[in-house]
Amino acid sequence: MTTILYGRPPLVFDPPQGAIQTSPLIPESAALEAQAPGSVDAVTLLAPAGVLERRYVLAMALRALRVGGRLDVMAPKDRGGSRLAGELKDFGLEVTETSKAHHRRCIVVRPERVTGMEAAIDAGGPQFVAGLEAWSQPGIFSWNRIDPGTALLAEHLPPQKGEGVDLGCGWGALAHLVLRSPGVTKLKLVDLDRRAIQAARRNIEDARAKVWWSDARMLDLKAERDFVVSNPPFHDGGTEDRALGQAFVRTAAGLLRRGGVLWLVANRHLPYEADLKAAFTRVRPVVEAGGYKVFEAVR
Repeated sequence: MTTILYGRPPLVFDPPQGAIQTSPLIPESAALEAQAPGSVDAVTLLAPAGVLERRYVLAMALRALRVGGRLDVMAPKDRGGSRLAGELKDFGLEVTETSKAHHRRCIVVRPERVTGMEAAIDAGGPQFVAGLEAWSQPGIFSWNRIDPGTALLAEHLPPQKGEGVDLGCGWGALAHLVLRSPGVTKLKLVDLDRRAIQAARRNIEDARAKVWWSDARMLDLKAERDFVVSNPPFHDGGTEDRALGQAFVRTAAGLLRRGGVLWLVANRHLPYEADLKAAFTRVRPVVEAGGYKVFEAVR
């Protein structure tokens, strides 16, 4: 019996042991897209919050399921759970819905015919975004626009030199700017999201760039890079987690040689100053505008 898992459902839902993990946010996991149609017997899925992303994941799970296979899907009530049953019914499915632990849970059996599956896959899959002029996908951070924090950092970032790292690279917006400098010899792009990595590989064709699917907090720290640029995340599963950005600061410090520099942007309310001062010899607030702040920190 082939069982796949998407994400990390709360333990109260008894997620299956030994299932094939397919979340793009868990490095080394399999890809849901790689599962052959009709090859899977059961899917347990923690649905994402975004509408396009959620419908895409549901459609991909239904495509992978054999006829008669079981889909067990849940989501927090305030993060898509209240819409879950309706969205599954839009696929032409009969739904059994329950509530538990502030989640809605829906169980369906895959019928012979599913309505609108291909349309949901097209809308939520990888796509070239007009105006952005880049490949992206719903679910990637700021998937169809350049977010204000990245824009502010880009406005104040001077040309870099030597070997650097883009921590939390997304689809490659900041890396594209960094690589305009001829002084950059190498740039490693790192992101936790496989979809972002796949998009960045399509968007960044510069031979100096290498793209790496990894948790930035788990990198091998060799203290040999000349610069790091980062717009670190501060949400984990929809909940604010300031420790994420603080961990990015420590990782950046561990990657940099003596005299190496970190350029970082963060939301104004996030308290990274103490972590920066503890890890770097000199910290300079560069600008604060539009709810964001940019720092230059020298190792």
